[in-house]
Amino acid sequence: MSTAGGCTSSFSAPLFQLQNLGINPANIGFSYLTMESDKFICIREKVGDQNQVVIVDLLDPTNPLRRPISADSAIMNPASKVIALKAAKTLQIFNIEMKSKMKKARESYVETELIFALAKTNRLAELEEFVSGPNNAHIQQVGDRCYEEGMYEAAKLLYNNVSNFARLASTLVHLEEYQAAVDSARKANSTRTWKEVCFACVDGEEFRLAQICGLHIVIHADELEDLISYYQDRGYFEELIALLEAALGLERAHMGMFTELAILYSKFKPQKMREHLELFWSRVNIPKVLRAAEQAHLWGELVFLYDKYEEYDNAILTMMNHPTDAWKESLFKDIIAKVANVELYYKSLSFYLEFKPLLVNDLLTILSPRLDHSRAVNFFSKMNQLKLVKPYLRSVQSHNNKSVNEALNDLLTEEEDFQALRASIDAFDNFDTIVLAQRLEKHELIEFRRIAAYLYKGNNRWRQSVELCKKDKLYKDAMLYAAESKEAELAETLLQWFLEEGRRECFAACLFASYDLLHPDVVLELAWRHNIMDFAMPYFIQVMREYLTKVRTEVKVLFILAGKLDT
Repeated sequence: MSTAGGCTSSFSAPLFQLQNLGINPANIGFSYLTMESDKFICIREKVGDQNQVVIVDLLDPTNPLRRPISADSAIMNPASKVIALKAAKTLQIFNIEMKSKMKKARESYVETELIFALAKTNRLAELEEFVSGPNNAHIQQVGDRCYEEGMYEAAKLLYNNVSNFARLASTLVHLEEYQAAVDSARKANSTRTWKEVCFACVDGEEFRLAQICGLHIVIHADELEDLISYYQDRGYFEELIALLEAALGLERAHMGMFTELAILYSKFKPQKMREHLELFWSRVNIPKVLRAAEQAHLWGELVFLYDKYEEYDNAILTMMNHPTDAWKESLFKDIIAKVANVELYYKSLSFYLEFKPLLVNDLLTILSPRLDHSRAVNFFSKMNQLKLVKPYLRSVQSHNNKSVNEALNDLLTEEEDFQALRASIDAFDNFDTIVLAQRLEKHELIEFRRIAAYLYKGNNRWRQSVELCKKDKLYKDAMLYAAESKEAELAETLLQWFLEEGRRECFAACLFASYDLLHPDVVLELAWRHNIMDFAMPYFIQVMREYLTKVRTEVKVLFILAGKLDT
């Protein structure tokens, strides 16, 4: 007969006659092997969950032996020289005496084709039953054929049987069994499989499962771009952002993840980008994120990144070009001190004059160590804003810079603050005194004309100084400057002027102010002519006393030298 296993047998009784041997044909399916030798028939039988071999002795067929099958077990009739072995899902019969295999139980190509036929006819229950039992079929090969022909249910069963989880996952996504596909991908643990299942879940809008898969993909930097493109091309920006946010806490999180999330924030959630950068700026590719922020016009974030990347010049330029979004006073002052191009100092001053003029002195305080003060004064002078930066001028006047001194003196003159001007002139002398004096001598306030006289005096222009004092009736200053000049002619001219003006008291005071310069004969003549001997008498008394003292001293010296003085 032709056995269920495809092997030819000399046993002529049909299968149903096995009932006479106590074997229920219902327990024998295609996958249950029936073999015979010259003395025995071996039949694989399944009763419930128990697999066993029935050994029928042809000499005594009414008393078959039943033995349970276990892995690599042997069932042997003690009186027989034939042994039945179950090994590697194949039941084989050996002749002990000949020590050789008598017959192989099955032909693999027959079973392979049978399995495919069952799959093709959609007899899945019989297919499952067959592949669950011992067989020699190439199940993987049949599974691939089923997959290629779109018989995914059969392919699923076959791949599951051979534990090909990668192919099983691919099959399950075609069946839209996404959860099972994810479970299979986890067992396969292949990046390619994870990508396939992830993309299928995205297409099926199973975003929770897609995220599970995506977390196994994003940790590979070279796979990240494909994943992002797949989501973005289909418009699933929210889901992509959620995936990358969930991935940041992974142990294998890398720079690419933080960078791409920042770029996505710049495009779709700009309100979250700043927080992300503040937390992870050191873990992003700053040049790449800089370009994204600039394209998205996120100027504040752009300044933040320039600062962290030590591109201070660009940070300052960005703040000045987009002050509404990017400028912050404390940040600007912190960064401006670090710029390499000093020209930005003057651009920043122009920016502040236009945008925040009341804060320009605070900025100048930061800039002053590297600022060219002469250039700064010239800049503010052209902008007609010297008044605004007066605090700055005072703070740097200690450098005794000519431009600073002249600018501040002009401001004080304009403000009519003669006391501050006099203090400035006394403390810092690096300025053009003659020019200032010439301007001040025409000032409407007498105190400034007085300062002009003071300046002329400082330049040894005694006559101009005294004449200016005489013009403004600054008698005390005139007497003082005349005495300091050490010029007898100037002092005597001033005496005569006092008499002409009828200032007898000033005449008397001047006699003592310029005492060392005056000639007594000139004073005597002036006093006699103007009939003011009484005013000149204290002077003459002092002169007489001085002369007599000198005479006595000289006489005493002469006597000593002559040796006639009693010592």
